[in-house]
Amino acid sequence: MSASDLSSVQIIPFPVCRFPAPTPVIPDDARLVRALAALDTAIAGQRIAIGSWRDSLTALRVSATALGASAARYHGSLEALGADVMALYGQALERWADDVLAREPG
Repeated sequence: MSASDLSSVQIIPFPVCRFPAPTPVIPDDARLVRALAALDTAIAGQRIAIGSWRDSLTALRVSATALGASAARYHGSLEALGADVMALYGQALERWADDVLAREPG
């Protein structure tokens, strides 16, 4: 190559590679301690959730019992009302029959 050939040469820079910083190596014991601590936290959360669920079941049982008692009282009230209506119906039939008989020429 002559000097005149070198003037037309373009130098392309080589790309610079930047490697990420190495992640710190955590000893196995430390990883295990972290994992067990996370597991303990999760178990504690589950205990709280199960306690809340049990409290909800207790509240549901109390509400269902109260609803059953209320329904039984309502049923009793309806039976008493039905008996009153039947008695009034019987009285109305008797009065109607008395009125019909009173209107008949005798």
